[in-house]
Amino acid sequence: MEKSLVLIKPDAVQRNLIGLIIALYEKEGLVVEKMIKLRPSKTQAAVHYQDHQDKPFYPGLIESLTSSDIVAMVLQGDGAIEKVRAINGATDPKQANPGTIRALYGQELPNNSVHASDSPESADREIAIWFSTN
Repeated sequence: MEKSLVLIKPDAVQRNLIGLIIALYEKEGLVVEKMIKLRPSKTQAAVHYQDHQDKPFYPGLIESLTSSDIVAMVLQGDGAIEKVRAINGATDPKQANPGTIRALYGQELPNNSVHASDSPESADREIAIWFSTN
């Protein structure tokens, strides 16, 4: 079974959307293997977004992710990575297909409600960031 990391970001947590978002993943046959609610440290956020550190939007990503609690989850299922990314929709909520999480609940970047791993390698790296001591 393939695994993907999903973060329900502060904008969605603050609007009490956790259950609605999880239900969309479960409806598509994905299983929550691990889940934790926490306030990310700047260090965790920096490690998580290390691939973007030279981009102009990087400071906004860090500020947004550390602004309040998130829910970190490991979802598993057949083709979990691609399935989660399809359920999430395009990164920019304005470009996300109707019915996707970002179209339903995303605001504007970086407040697009969710993050998901984009490859098995990213999933392994990201899961270790959020679940190494939990």
